[in-house]
Order: sequence, then structure tokens, then C-alpha cells
Amino acid sequence: MHNPAPEIFKAYDIRGIVGKSLTVETVRAIGQALGSEALVRGQQTIVIGRDGRLSGADFAVALAEGITSTGIDVIDVGMVATPITYFAAYELGANSCVSITGSHNPPEYNGLKMVLGGQTLYGAMIQDLRRRIVEGDLAKGAGKVTHTDVRPAYIERILSDVKLARPMKIVLDSGNGVGGNTAPELFRRLGCELTELFSEVDGNFPNHHPDPSKPENLEDVIHALKQGDAEIGLAFDGDGDRLGVVTKDGEIIYPDRQLMLFAADVLSRVPGGQIIYDVKCTRNLAPWVRKHGGVPLMWNTGHALVKTKLRETGAPLAGEMSGHMFFKERWYGFDDGLYTGVRLLEILSRSPDANAILKALPDAICTPELNIKMNEGEPVALVDKLKSVTFAGEVERITIDGLRIEFADGFGLARSSNTTPVVVLRFEADNQAAIERIQGEFRKAITAVWPGISLPF
Repeated sequence: MHNPAPEIFKAYDIRGIVGKSLTVETVRAIGQALGSEALVRGQQTIVIGRDGRLSGADFAVALAEGITSTGIDVIDVGMVATPITYFAAYELGANSCVSITGSHNPPEYNGLKMVLGGQTLYGAMIQDLRRRIVEGDLAKGAGKVTHTDVRPAYIERILSDVKLARPMKIVLDSGNGVGGNTAPELFRRLGCELTELFSEVDGNFPNHHPDPSKPENLEDVIHALKQGDAEIGLAFDGDGDRLGVVTKDGEIIYPDRQLMLFAADVLSRVPGGQIIYDVKCTRNLAPWVRKHGGVPLMWNTGHALVKTKLRETGAPLAGEMSGHMFFKERWYGFDDGLYTGVRLLEILSRSPDANAILKALPDAICTPELNIKMNEGEPVALVDKLKSVTFAGEVERITIDGLRIEFADGFGLARSSNTTPVVVLRFEADNQAAIERIQGEFRKAITAVWPGISLPF
């Protein structure tokens, strides 16, 4: 009987350090638990894909061994971006898949993102996999493994639906992540002239870390835009499910502003549609969605939670501040950085000046995501204590995911991360004086409920 490390079973996925908390034996056991759960859910086949991490190939073999030992069949689609694994689940009629990916974590990490019967596993569903392993609640059978390449079908499916109004010159930075083995072909065939950066898949990530939510990881894109004649820059994270966007003059267009552009476009075809966004997003989003005839819905942070809400509501579009975008209109509702880039260029190609379109989106003074590092369990306790504090000038408090305090001229957010032991903070305001005042209110509140704490602002 196996006893896998409890800390690898996260809120939205499984993630650990290769060879330590996440071993080949553990991945095989997780495969057995997934296959057993798939049987209960009436599934017959699970698609497996992997990102470019060095441990991916060995983990794919172990995962397939575990799954097939329960009687479930496996289709291995090889080394592909996470969204292509999701696509394969639809394209091949499996409805279930696992992407072996460390996402944007450092190179020594790997993990699993899991979908069974169209349901992204999260929370208690992931904890139940561990229970199955520990209790030996595992099915026995003999499934088979087949291999196929779905990248051509993925590219054709996109090109059959999306057309650019004019050719575009772009910088494309795959960050040595797995998106590099598909994105260049996709965007060339779409009608783009590319300046390629770091398309070679390399699990050591030798050039920069593949996380476009961090401004320092977009410096190569900014430099390439300044040196060349490309009009916009796109950057993908390590497994290709998130997108970073940079204008010709080096301005980063953060995902909550990207979402405004997508919302206006989608709502032109789906009037009255609901647009879902997470609690970290700008307060400019709700009025923008209403102005374009849609219904804004603020929701919890976390790709699995947003996807579940998307299924529940039938909304045509959702997005997260982290860079996950979910198109249900004309697509499948999973987060896909490559497809998001394609949809962005479709909109921008209608204008002779792509940058003017992006720079005209409503903006505010805001901080990046700020983190207070704490011990396990402490972030939840701190946020709970904060909920008892009344803030000067408070207009509204939102508690669906942590504590977001709305003021007349901005907001402050404190929420406990579901993936690491940190309190996530974000501030936005109409002007510098307002953001400093709001930060001051939060500083006062946090130090009152947790004396001696070290703050990042």
C-alpha cells in the first residue's frame, strides 16, 4: 500500500518536486486511483499529454501503467501544450484527460491537471484520489495504450474558424515551454510574420522562466519589439495555457484588460451573455461588460473553479488575472493560451493600428500581485481575522474568495492562495494618492490582527 506525500494534492491539481514528493511510483499509484474513479464515472478512455519537463516522459509511462491496470484505455498524445491535451479529450471522444505539467513552477517541479467526464478535478475530488491510494480502493483490469498526434487536428480546427483581416507581424515567445512545438506553425498559417523567441522546448528553461504574469519574464519580448518591426508581442507560459501580451512600445496589457477586449467582441455575437472574472480583476471590468450588453459575474480564483462555473452558467467567456482565458463561444471552454492569442489577433487585425486598440482600454493605477509568505494554515487565519475589521471609506465588501474591499476610488484585496502558503494582495485606484491611502488602510488592518508581520508594500 502506497502513502503519497499529502502536500502534493493541491486545490486544483497535483504538484510536487520530482524524485522527492513526486516520484514515478507515486504517479503510477495516482494513475490507478484515476482509472478507478473513471470507472465509477462511466468513463472508458483517458487521454494523456505532457509538457516539456525532463521528467515528463517517464511520468507518462508510469501514469499509463497505473490507469490501464484498472481496465481503462489510454491514448497518449505525446509532448503537447496542456490545452491540446484538453482538445484531444473532445476530438478523440474520450471526455477525460490528464496533462502532466509543472505549469509555471521551477524546473524541478512537475504535476498533473486532471479532467474526468468533462469535470476538472479540484478540492475534495483530488483529496479522494489520495484516499483511494492509501486505502487500496483500486480497480483491477487490463486496458490498452495507443499513441496519436492531435496537433494537426488542433491547428486545422482553429484555422477553420479564425481568419485575420490582414497579415500581422508579431513577436512570439514560447519561453522554451511546450507551446514552442505548435505555436509557431499555428501563427504562421494564420497569416503572421514571426520574430520567434525560445521556441525550442527545453525543460531547463535556460533563457527566462516561462511565466508571463511576471513583468521580468517579458523583457525579451519588449526588447524584440523595440529592435524590430513587429507590432505586438505574445508570450506563453510553460504549458501553453496562459498568455502575456505586450504592445509595440513595451506596455504590458494585463489579462483583466485583455478580457475587456474579448468581452466586447463576444458580446457582439452573444448579447446579454454572462462574463465571468476572478476577484483579482480590475473594477473597470464590470461597467465595461454592462456597457457592451453583458452581465458581469465575479468569481473565485482558480482555473478549475472558473471552468466549473462556466459549465454551470453556460457563460460564453471567462477570464482570470493570472492569464487563463476560457472561450466557450466558438471553442470548448478550457483555458488555452495559444487560442487566446489567435482570438486576440483576430480582433486586432481589423484595425490598422493594433496598439491603439489595446491602449484605449480602460486602465487604472494598480499593483502587481503581492505576496505575504507565511506558514501552512496561517494565510487562511489572517484573512479570517481581517474580515472582522471595518475599513475607513469602505463602500462594499466582497467575501466570495478572501476579502475584497471596494472604496469609492479603488479596491484592496487579501486572499489566501490555494496553491502556496501566502496571502495574495492586490490594490487598484484612480490615482496615486488613493492607492497609497488604500494600502495604508490594509497595512493598518493587517498589522493590527497579526502584529510583527512583514509586508511587501
